[in-house]
Amino acid sequence: MSQADTDQALFAAAEAVRARAYAPYSNFQVGAAILADDGNIYAGCNVENAAYPVGNCAEPSAIAAMLAGGGKRIKRIYVTGPGAMPVTPCGGCRQRIREFADLDVEIVSHGVDGQPLVQTLGQLLPHSFGPEFLNK
Repeated sequence: MSQADTDQALFAAAEAVRARAYAPYSNFQVGAAILADDGNIYAGCNVENAAYPVGNCAEPSAIAAMLAGGGKRIKRIYVTGPGAMPVTPCGGCRQRIREFADLDVEIVSHGVDGQPLVQTLGQLLPHSFGPEFLNK
């Protein structure tokens, strides 16, 4: 599969799962799709909760799907959301992605109507703390 085909499949998966997001409080539906090291695409959406701090963002939902499906590492990730501006992962999600992705992994962020923003994890989370700091 070409990079363009992969990107199209990732975007389609993120948009499809975004439509199923549970966001009754913010009405801000987000989808994420991961290309994992096993060659599969795993998707997740945000899931809100009336007790706000216990909701899930789309990115950790996709990471959980990846791990449950047998993938171990993120090779590319797409994040889609409403509006014209690209929806980038929040700070907590950037750190969660860091656990499973190398710093050169590209994160493609989309809004509905705008151009995608493509940045590496290292650009989105400079000087980050990762698992290698704990390995002695």
